Amino acid sequence: MTVSDTLRAAALSSKAWPYEEARKLLKRYPDGAPGKGHILFETGYGPSGLPHIGTFNEVLRTTMVRNAFHALSDVPTRLVAFSDDMDGLRKVPDNVPNGAMLAEHLGKPLTQVPDPFGCHESFAHHNNATLREFLDRYGFDYEFVSATERYQAGAFDEALRQVLRRYSAIMDIMLPTLRKERQATYSPILPISAKSGIVLQVPVEVIDAEAGLVRFQDTSVPGGEMVEQSILSGAAKLQWKVDWAMRWVALGVDYEMAGKDLIDSVTQSSKICRALGARPPEGFNYEMFLDEKGEKISKSKGNGLSLDQWLTYGPQESLAFYAYREPKKAKQLHMGVIPRAVDEYWQFRGNYANQAVEQQLGNPVHHIHDGKLPQGTLPVTFGLLLNLVGVMGDATRDQVWSYLRNYVADASPEAYPELDALIGHALAYHRDFVAPTLKRRAPEPNEAAALQKLDDELGALSADASAEDVQNIVYAIGKDEAFGFAELRDWFKALYQTLLGADQGPRMGSFIALYGIDNSRKLIAKVLGQS
Repeated sequence: MTVSDTLRAAALSSKAWPYEEARKLLKRYPDGAPGKGHILFETGYGPSGLPHIGTFNEVLRTTMVRNAFHALSDVPTRLVAFSDDMDGLRKVPDNVPNGAMLAEHLGKPLTQVPDPFGCHESFAHHNNATLREFLDRYGFDYEFVSATERYQAGAFDEALRQVLRRYSAIMDIMLPTLRKERQATYSPILPISAKSGIVLQVPVEVIDAEAGLVRFQDTSVPGGEMVEQSILSGAAKLQWKVDWAMRWVALGVDYEMAGKDLIDSVTQSSKICRALGARPPEGFNYEMFLDEKGEKISKSKGNGLSLDQWLTYGPQESLAFYAYREPKKAKQLHMGVIPRAVDEYWQFRGNYANQAVEQQLGNPVHHIHDGKLPQGTLPVTFGLLLNLVGVMGDATRDQVWSYLRNYVADASPEAYPELDALIGHALAYHRDFVAPTLKRRAPEPNEAAALQKLDDELGALSADASAEDVQNIVYAIGKDEAFGFAELRDWFKALYQTLLGADQGPRMGSFIALYGIDNSRKLIAKVLGQS
């Protein structure tokens, strides 16, 4: 078997979730490519607010499934990032300027609402541009599709006629899911008022399905006049669940994942898709990212982390790692998760080369890099870097490199470019989040005695002492009953709180070797009031 055959055979039985999802598509088309000649993946975005990491997460995970499918099949694929930008503006987001101006355009399609930032044709155009920059920065292979452009170009017209033909069946699906008062006003069709430009939520009567004609009362104008109007070519859009189903039909979508909060929407849209004469796409429901308070991340609230924030304090691979792990488990997304994600990414990346194929296919880094891992190692952890920067204070990148040379003989930006990038992230993270929380405390008498012993032992070490040599000294002092530590962890906690100003910290042997024995002794002297 060739390497490619070996990988494909392993992928066919891999329990990694992207491969499990990709195998659904093999079963969907057991005879190979569908009539359209490709498999279509879709992700959806509502540009009623700025895109956030949840949006990135969906495109990333879908891309991972797409890549997994490529390992299993030679059938071509496409990925569409669909923007529902014809939706009416329902409320003013909390995290954008000029809210009063936006309030004047409530109800209008997002592509008809002025840009509160004043730099694009509309609010939707602004958010769409942000989304595309958001996705382009990571290098996603996708095609952007605007709902407004497709509706107005007539690309959805035949599917809209089918909605009118199957109007009664769609109502039979949707009405039992609604409250009684909502049933009285519900319509799958949302006509756009020719006079006010508002997307109307009013009952409609189908007049002529083939011509696309409906009758409704335009409640957005004085007197609420009765209007007969076509729904084709951008004169109307569809209610959310019906719109989703129509899009699956019109575009021929084969795979789309969605958040757990949309399980009911997936169920109803799938029924509507079948009523329209098509097969719903494959997919699965992932759990939502939560903010630090455990609340769902929202575009309109702007809570949680932005992509820019994460990429300020950690590399994009660490974000991809965090998104890959346990997609069906709710996870908090806040600044505190970044350092661990960085170090765990590197841990899994370091393990990859020595793993069997089956283990590699289940390794997150395989899916982050589509099996093509970059070269390079990381001689220190991100956590250790943060501790180093913490004791250095207002350090520069060059100063950090000078300390690293105490620990790594060939330490330089040229030899370790990814470490150089991490230094920048560590400096930013320390400046904005660690430094304001650091507070060294004075040692208790027994702790001071132990620190003095550590200083004496460090002073007796030879110049070529290793991190392990230092660690052995630290352990021996902590276990020495003369210093009165009930448990070894009490000694470590004392080291972290007195030397680093934190409750948690690194392996001290590694930290002292990195910071330098002389510098570490000066730090101990300062804590003991000897300098």
